[in-house]
Amino acid sequence: MTDSLASVPEISVPDISVVVPVHDESGAAVPLAREIAEAFAGRSYEMIFVNDASRDSTLAELQAAMAELPTLRVLSHATNAGQSRAVRTGVLAARAPIIVTLDGDGQNPPADAPRLADALIAAPANVALVGGVRAKRQDSNAKRQASIWANRIRRKLLSDDADDTGCGLKAFRRDVFLRLPYFDHIHRYLPALTIREGYENRYLEVDHRHREVGRSKYTNWGRLRASFSDLLGVMWLKSRSRRPGAISEF
Repeated sequence: MTDSLASVPEISVPDISVVVPVHDESGAAVPLAREIAEAFAGRSYEMIFVNDASRDSTLAELQAAMAELPTLRVLSHATNAGQSRAVRTGVLAARAPIIVTLDGDGQNPPADAPRLADALIAAPANVALVGGVRAKRQDSNAKRQASIWANRIRRKLLSDDADDTGCGLKAFRRDVFLRLPYFDHIHRYLPALTIREGYENRYLEVDHRHREVGRSKYTNWGRLRASFSDLLGVMWLKSRSRRPGAISEF
């Protein structure tokens, strides 16, 4: 009995799980995975690509890359459920206590990801999130202006501390994320919700680059429509939150 138990291989738990939601990112997903592998070479990590019911060959390309990239895990939704749901699927499957997220379009350079993860690992336990702030955003002027105004309005209404919640490059603690109330588009409200839970956030400037393959799945009007209900919902959540202070066990 002892010999048979001893022969069971132990599954090592990585220090960092990199979660990447993808939808119709054929030609972009695998090069991004290779960049992540290069950025985290020599580190204890896994990367989880969550295919959100792509209609192109994204899933097949990722599956083919698994032999080349041993740290790559691929999950797939049967039905398109959106970016936030794909992130949550990846976080639920993740084995590491530290999560790093990147957008699947390749505009977030993976070379910046270890820096955010290390900043969070080195931070005290009351820091739940280290967010990226795009120093030189490589998007159209219309998108940049819409983002500036959206961030100003969100900060005013939610009293959060983020200048760029739309940046997909973030590092956060898995256990804290899973305590947050889930809703669609939650990824844009993580700073406000972590503050609601009594945690602090920190931010670092990161690079941003042009999309080389495919096209954006978002429009300014689409984001505007969703933002009204999302803001009202998060305002309600904040108004219904009460903190217990220090908790003692006897």
